[in-house]
Amino acid sequence: MRVLIVDDEELLADSIRRWLAAEAIAADVADDGDAALLAIDVNDYDVVVLDRDLPGLHGDEVCRILVARPERPAILMLTAARSLDDTVEGLRLGADDYLTKPFELAELTARLRTLTRRRFTALPPILRAGDLTLDPYRREVYRAGRFVHLSRKEFAVLELLLRAQGGVLSAETLLEKAWDENADPLTNSVKVTISTLRRKIGAPAVIRTVPGTGYAIDGAQAHERG
Repeated sequence: MRVLIVDDEELLADSIRRWLAAEAIAADVADDGDAALLAIDVNDYDVVVLDRDLPGLHGDEVCRILVARPERPAILMLTAARSLDDTVEGLRLGADDYLTKPFELAELTARLRTLTRRRFTALPPILRAGDLTLDPYRREVYRAGRFVHLSRKEFAVLELLLRAQGGVLSAETLLEKAWDENADPLTNSVKVTISTLRRKIGAPAVIRTVPGTGYAIDGAQAHERG
């Protein structure tokens, strides 16, 4: 998952970014509405965490512009106002979810995952490929009952591949979704991460290389928790 945080409160935006990084979610930061629209035009974000009270181009206007587009990221709007009317107005503008400040970062993470699952993939929580299972909420991976310890980037890449349900993802797509805007497009980070994932997951291999195209996981499925 890749998220854009749009908030002019620098300390808050940075704390959210660092928290999401620890949750294996790549995040970029924009401090005003114009910068947010520019970033969205350049990058493929799954969710925009949008502060309503932005300097310059107001958050409401950013929301209106995004909602008018045929394809857009989900919008989670933030506000310091706690009135019901304010919440209703934000949702009326087209925001997909609403959170009032202050909020718990764990709740923000849960809402982000719910938004991406509901809006884009409609997948239940547990992802599987044979005897490999991944739980995005607990950030746990098991292979044949054995816990697999993964780094944040390894977890993010594996989750993306599993969510593709056997579809092929290019190295460029994985780099865009699992790394932030500071990633070097010429880096071999994806190749190295895939290699490490294969070693940690063990045999038989589940990640397949499609020459000249990218990577895929055979037999990827989604199952309800249970």
